[in-house]
Amino acid sequence: MSKLSHLDEAGRARMVDVSGKPATAREAVAEGFLRMAPQTLALATSGAGAKGDVFAVAELAGVMAAKKTADLIPMCHPLALSKVEVRVAAADGGLTVTARVKTTGPTGVEMEALTAASVACLTLYDMLKAAQKDMVIEAVRLVSKTGGKGGDFSAP
Repeated sequence: MSKLSHLDEAGRARMVDVSGKPATAREAVAEGFLRMAPQTLALATSGAGAKGDVFAVAELAGVMAAKKTADLIPMCHPLALSKVEVRVAAADGGLTVTARVKTTGPTGVEMEALTAASVACLTLYDMLKAAQKDMVIEAVRLVSKTGGKGGDFSAP
């Protein structure tokens, strides 16, 4: 197992020093899923929700969340993001969220993509909870990442 970068030699939490790392193009894609009943899915896709277009609101929330990741996760660096794209799509049993984040910088954007997908799922839940309270947010994960010292990653 490799050494955890956010712990120093004494085991104390620290922010990684990226000042000596070169700025390179980096991209990460994350996804999540909101499982729901067929009736709730039909309501979500109809655009007839009491709170408006649930897809558009969740996509915007995901973009905003990616930009605030460093405010939410203590050891994340504030990054100048060059692209954030969040898409919600109907799927069998619920709604799929996909978040794609890009930057050119000294550290990756995996956490920004994961935050975007998570907050978009939470927003979908908020928008649809009047119709169903037992929806389940699941399968939030990193799908892929490119760039950086760690190299490329693609989930199986």
